[in-house]
Amino acid sequence: MSKTNQGGINPRVLRLTEGAVMLALATVLSLVKLIDLPYGGSVTAASAVPLVLLSFRHGVGFGTFAGLAYGLLQLAFSSSLSYVTGFWSVAAVLVLDFIVAFAAVGLGGAFRRVKNQPIALACGAVLYGVVRYVLHVISGATVWAGISIPTAAALIYSFGYNATYMIPETIIAAAGAYFLGSVLDFRGDMPSRRAVSHTRGAGWLTALTVGAPVAAVVYDVAVIFPHVQDPETGEFTFASLPNVNWTTVCIVTGIGILIAVVAACMARAKKQKES
Repeated sequence: MSKTNQGGINPRVLRLTEGAVMLALATVLSLVKLIDLPYGGSVTAASAVPLVLLSFRHGVGFGTFAGLAYGLLQLAFSSSLSYVTGFWSVAAVLVLDFIVAFAAVGLGGAFRRVKNQPIALACGAVLYGVVRYVLHVISGATVWAGISIPTAAALIYSFGYNATYMIPETIIAAAGAYFLGSVLDFRGDMPSRRAVSHTRGAGWLTALTVGAPVAAVVYDVAVIFPHVQDPETGEFTFASLPNVNWTTVCIVTGIGILIAVVAACMARAKKQKES
């Protein structure tokens, strides 16, 4: 007879059902692209967060399996394989840009033993982002060199290009995971609201502290990046930078920093008052 949890649900059925829901949610969020770069890569609406939460709740192994399925779904929506030829090139794109890159989301559960849940979730999201970034850099400097990345200084270019979307993507995922971890408890059989009276206020202040500058960075990348890459050769060029609306960029960046500073000060004052 199968064991059941306190709610009378078979844990295996619960885990598989939760995995399917989180996988579907992550896929839908991946289609909401805040930035979509012309030569691959995008900043999504925190698409990694559902799988980071899944990995945190059910372990690295199950999270890695879900990430593998997620990577195959991302491959189905991508046209990357149409640009590469040869067995080894195709294999490298499959492994580095999809299979291993997205399976690494299982690392979101690497900090399950850390008592501070929001910090544990944020660290898991950052670790996943770093590993995925490294894999994309390797792929860009090898497979994509001469295709979408200039052959000369391919490694340096790959570092720069992949950073333009992976840094905002990782920050957004970490901020989302931290916020959800501050308002919900994911360690039980079912997620539940954390029993802390001041959680809501502190959570929103934390979200503003991190989210405002992240939103500004996402906007800046979306506005500036199209002007630093030649649409025909794919090479970096600074000739079009004067065409960027720098006034708007400065205003948005300033507002983002101002909101973050004000929210951080309010959060600190609230913490001191409560202590």
